[in-house]
Order: sequence, then structure tokens, then C-alpha cells
Amino acid sequence: MADGLIQLTRGGQPLAARRSWWLPAALTLPVLVLHGCLGEAVLEMHQRWTELAEMPPRLSVSYVSELKQSRPPAAPAAAPALLRPVSKKPLGAAPAHAQAASASVPEPAQPEPDKALLPEPAASRPELEPVPPLPELAASAEAAAATSQAAGSAASQASAEGPSFQPGPEWPPSTRLRYDLTGNYRGAVTGEAQVEWIREGSRYQVHLDVSVGPSFAPLISRRMSSDGRLTPDGIAPQRYDEDTRVLFSSRRRVSVLFQGDQLTLANGRVEPSAPGMQDAASQFVQLTWLFLTGRQSLREGLVLELPLALPRRQYRWRYEVLGRETLATPMGELDTWHLKPSVVAGGGDLTAEVWLAPTLQYLPVRLRIRQDEQTYIDLMLKAPPAQAAEGSPAPAPIVKPKIETPNPNLP
Repeated sequence: MADGLIQLTRGGQPLAARRSWWLPAALTLPVLVLHGCLGEAVLEMHQRWTELAEMPPRLSVSYVSELKQSRPPAAPAAAPALLRPVSKKPLGAAPAHAQAASASVPEPAQPEPDKALLPEPAASRPELEPVPPLPELAASAEAAAATSQAAGSAASQASAEGPSFQPGPEWPPSTRLRYDLTGNYRGAVTGEAQVEWIREGSRYQVHLDVSVGPSFAPLISRRMSSDGRLTPDGIAPQRYDEDTRVLFSSRRRVSVLFQGDQLTLANGRVEPSAPGMQDAASQFVQLTWLFLTGRQSLREGLVLELPLALPRRQYRWRYEVLGRETLATPMGELDTWHLKPSVVAGGGDLTAEVWLAPTLQYLPVRLRIRQDEQTYIDLMLKAPPAQAAEGSPAPAPIVKPKIETPNPNLP
């Protein structure tokens, strides 16, 4: 019996007891290591999210005058048409094969006009003040046309970062547009919205602020902001921020970072970026610039392509010009061109139709932003656009988050 007890013990401890201690220890060690790795990942995620949440400070400007309707500025080269491209291949236009492919796409059905928006007799329309041709536009356009397509991206990037480039008078001065808001979100909704286009030298900001519901307790409020540089080839965004607040819900912010030939989407995924890439807010001013300078002419059936980075993915965006429409506004009738995207956004990204008014510097006087057929808002200009005086103080430095190697798994 004693010999049996000696065989069941070693070192004065029963073998069964030693096994019962060793097994939990062997299982606990990997768990502790895994928790440590997860803790570091969560800490890194929090630090990067904190840096990303720091939006650039909003530029301030004083608006001193109201923009009045006037005839669109003449194109650099004399032509019977209202606007004409300044080169055989306008910058930002769709390539020939893309336009040929678009010809086979059936044209979207034209919406029936609202009787309230039908034009009055010509005698009742206000006379428009003539506007002389924009100075220095021809030289700028010829220089842009002379740039080869292969070197266009590199030239644009160098111009955007070079301190010597200063945008000319072809860019509208800082402008604020105010809108009445109607739409549908689980029922009819009303509210207000505002777009600010702000210039300081070669730096710009675009802010689209939307408030759904009463101003003292909005149901939903959203700010979409684009911050970047002006270049000879148009707008070059450097970051886009979208800040959303819903009543009785937590605040949500997403950002897109533009880093030269690559960009970082809201989920942290890094992807190559195409030349001329725009964001959800900058795209409207880019369209204004293309038409205002005559780099692209408006005509019914035109399909205009531009690369667009929305928060969740990139698109080769296509706007189709449906035709001219006359809108009734508090300022009187506005002759506009109606552009509608022919691309369906996915994953919760929004699409926007836009109405551009040639007599108001091709600014967007109406926007219809849609999530789906039942969820949309319609913004209609409710007052004359307000503009700042020409000339701006020196631009402040752009605040960039310190993200060198973003984690693709970040939310």
C-alpha cells in the first residue's frame, strides 16, 4: 500500500493535483496574450480616430453684397454659342469612348413641370445686366489646354502645392447660398440649408449645412465640408468631413483624406486616387468652374464624367444634362440647366441632382439629395446669393491628421 502511494506522488505532491493546476495555466496564457493585443489595437484605433476627428478650422468671411442676375460671361473665343469648350478635349470631360457608350443609354424620363414653375411671358422677365468677358481667362484656358493629358495630374499636383500659383478671376468670390428645404424622411419634412464657398488665396472650403425640422430642435442636422486647394485644373480636395446629428441619437462623423495619388476612405481603406478626384461637397463648385470658364459647354444630352470619392467608396460619376428648366424663386424666374447622375450609389452613399443658373455664375440654385426613393431632401434657393469683396487675407495652414499607415480594419 505504501508503494502505491509513492508511485502516485512526485515531489511530495499528488500527480492529479499537479495536472489540475497546469491545465488552467496553459489555457490562460494565450488568452492573456490575445487580450493584450486587442487592447493595443483598441488604443491605436482610439488615437487615430481622435486625430481624424479634428476637422480644419472653419474659415470666416464677411459677405458685403448680393449677387444679381446677369448674362453669363462671354467665352474666351468669340462664338455664336453661349459657351464653348476652350480646347478640343475639355478638362474633366468624358473620353470619346465613354461618350459613345453613353449614347446607347436611354435618356431618363423628363419630369412633368410644376405649373407654379412654368415661365411667364418674356415681357415680365427682368432685364439682365451685360457682363464683360472675364480677364485673363483666355490665357489661363490656353495654358490648361496645352498641358498634355499624361502630365496633367503631375502638373496639377505641383500647382496645388506650389506657393507661386494664385487663382485668377475665373473663380467666383466667396459666396453664401441659402435654401428652403422640403423632402421626405418617414413623412414630409421641412427645414433650411446653406452652402458656403470660401476662398483664401489658393485655399478653399465648401460647407453644406442641412437642418431638417424646426430650427430650435432639428430632427436631423448634417454638415458636409471640403477643404483643399485651387489649381489650374480645378479643385483639388485634401480632406472631406461629414458630421451628422440625429435627435436622441449619438453624433456620427466620417472623413475622407486625399493624399496625392491615393486616398483614405471613411472605413480606413487606402485606395489609389484618380486625377481630378472630387468629394461630395466640392463636386458642385467644380461643375460651376467648368461651365463658368467655358472649359465645358452645356447642352441637352451631354454626359459629363468625373471621379468622385464618397465616404464609402469611389465612383466614376456621370452627370447627364437633361435640359433647361425655368425655376420660380423669390428673386423671380431663373433659367437653369438640370443635371442628374446616371450612376446609382451604393452602401448608403447619397446622390444629388443639381440645377445650375447661368445668370448667377452657374451656381447651384437647387439641389435634390436622395438616399432612396422614399428618403430625400429638396433645396431651393430662397434669397439672392451673398458674396464677399474681392481679395482675401493670406491662407492659414491646413490641419492634417497624422495618419501614416491607416489600419484597414478601422470603423
